[in-house]
Amino acid sequence: MPPTAPPKKKSRAGRIVLIVLAVVLLLCVGGGAALYFAFKDDVSGVVAAANTRVVAPDTLGGKPKITDPALQSVVDEMKTQLNGDLPDATSTAAAFYGDIAKKDLVMLVAASGLVVSPEQELDKTFTDLNSASMTIKNIKTVEAGPLGGSAKCGDGAITDAGAELTIGVCAWADNGSVGMFGVYNVDGAAAYKNFVAMRAEVEKQ
Repeated sequence: MPPTAPPKKKSRAGRIVLIVLAVVLLLCVGGGAALYFAFKDDVSGVVAAANTRVVAPDTLGGKPKITDPALQSVVDEMKTQLNGDLPDATSTAAAFYGDIAKKDLVMLVAASGLVVSPEQELDKTFTDLNSASMTIKNIKTVEAGPLGGSAKCGDGAITDAGAELTIGVCAWADNGSVGMFGVYNVDGAAAYKNFVAMRAEVEKQ
């Protein structure tokens, strides 16, 4: 009996074509210029979202990537959670940066894929991060920067064996990606100072 052929992988390009065709159909049915201007930004946004990728650069904010296995297992777990939230993710990035001895660390976790509701995905990111061992307070909306979308920062605290570690958390979500930075030993306001620049190093449109 011949082996069963593997199922065909769904193409993201197909979704874009369907959306474009839907817009063309609406233009032909009626509405003319009004419909064009109502939908052209949505179509261009979907195309941009499909082309969005995230990377874990060799350095982030001037800090080198850390290859410590214990730290990598932590971000890998969060990376798995993001992949669960975005099953059609086109790319993922997870890494730690900085100096362990100096406790000067930045954590990155991000994924790219078509995000229907960026604001809801952003809220879900903070909900998922709040757990028995980590709490985030004073979550505030911040400027997302030139890459657009929505962004928030908050004051995080990680409790481990009775000790508490401060971590500033900043996260973003747009139509093509969702991600977060955890900056150790600072609050959310301090973490935001380099947020826009670091996001530009990670998210590629």
